[in-house]
Amino acid sequence: MNAIQKIKSAIVRRLTVREPDGWVPEGMRGDAGELVTDSTALSLSAVWACVNLLAGTIASLPLMVYRTDAQGKRTVARDHRLYRVLHDSPNYDQTAVDFWEFVSASLELWGNAYARVERSGGQVSGLHPIAPNLVSVRRLSNGSIEYRWTEDGKSFVETDQTMLHIRGFGGNPLGGMSTLHFGRNTFSLARAIDRSAGGMFKNGLRPSGVLTFAAWLSPEQRELAEKKLTEKFLGAVNSGRPLILEGGTTWQQLTISPEDAQMLESRSFSVEEICRFFGVPPHMVGRTEKSTSWGTGLEQQTLAFQKFTLRRRLKRIEQALEKQLLKPEDRANGITIEFNLEGLLRGDSAARASFYQSGLTNGWMTINEVRSLENMPAVEGGDVPRMQMQVVPITQAGTQNQLPAPNKE
Repeated sequence: MNAIQKIKSAIVRRLTVREPDGWVPEGMRGDAGELVTDSTALSLSAVWACVNLLAGTIASLPLMVYRTDAQGKRTVARDHRLYRVLHDSPNYDQTAVDFWEFVSASLELWGNAYARVERSGGQVSGLHPIAPNLVSVRRLSNGSIEYRWTEDGKSFVETDQTMLHIRGFGGNPLGGMSTLHFGRNTFSLARAIDRSAGGMFKNGLRPSGVLTFAAWLSPEQRELAEKKLTEKFLGAVNSGRPLILEGGTTWQQLTISPEDAQMLESRSFSVEEICRFFGVPPHMVGRTEKSTSWGTGLEQQTLAFQKFTLRRRLKRIEQALEKQLLKPEDRANGITIEFNLEGLLRGDSAARASFYQSGLTNGWMTINEVRSLENMPAVEGGDVPRMQMQVVPITQAGTQNQLPAPNKE
């Protein structure tokens, strides 16, 4: 075997794993014997719903670049180069929603998200995402981290100076923990149950009932009985029609067996198991069998989802961007990167109105700030913070305190 053949064989061994039934794509088999990859896991409706929910929610939140001055006043830094990259379009092919949805889905499945950083004049001008399953990571002797991958026939080698690496749960500098790896037994079992259910309904005998005759039927009598029963009772329009039996004929209704019922219950339980891995309340992916579809219970679960599931994911992305993309002078100038959580209120007019009311009556928002969030033009005098004055000393009850006129300069 020459050198080229040896290299080719090594590459094949890396990209594939040997199984008793032959070569299969790289992946992991769970205890149930099913191969678990990103594609096979996403074929499970619960995994698809959880990843879709988390990635879609995060991607829909505006990612903002803020500047805080020496007086502590914070404004949106629209003039900063990173604002257009993070908020509008990270690269030529993707919108911000496309890019952050890919990043979030990568974190949920593989525990890592990678993007090659493009710079122009020393400033970040673009981010190009890379599929996590293509990337290998190692620590070099000089302490830096090296990233290698091959895509479209081209090999790439980058370091932590030219790569954005957002790590998932785990905290390891070389990478987060993969949900596909640690959840492989749960995903494998769910796929095995789905496959078993599909095979049962595809190949199994599933009549609705059995007619038992007192004596053997002739071929003509059997054909006549089947034909007449089909013509008279088949279809929804014939449901409920009376069945007349004679000559010792009996009818027995067939019901689902305990084994089949247990298998269907296992399918339902696998949904809850998958939701635990992603930290998603089951009702948010359509699993409401054990809870009412309305009420404060589900509302509290949704709030808990925002607090304990979304928040740490958002902080993980924010801190990775600030650490890897901001320069020392950016930090000195008070530049920070944050998701705007007010985007979660866009679909809830009551919660949005309550939020604005609290800000206006307590003086931490102005009328024009509220109008700007609602895409409305500013009004004269709307930049002055206001505060309600109901609670005053009893000696001042009934007096009128005039607010100073706004400075028009």
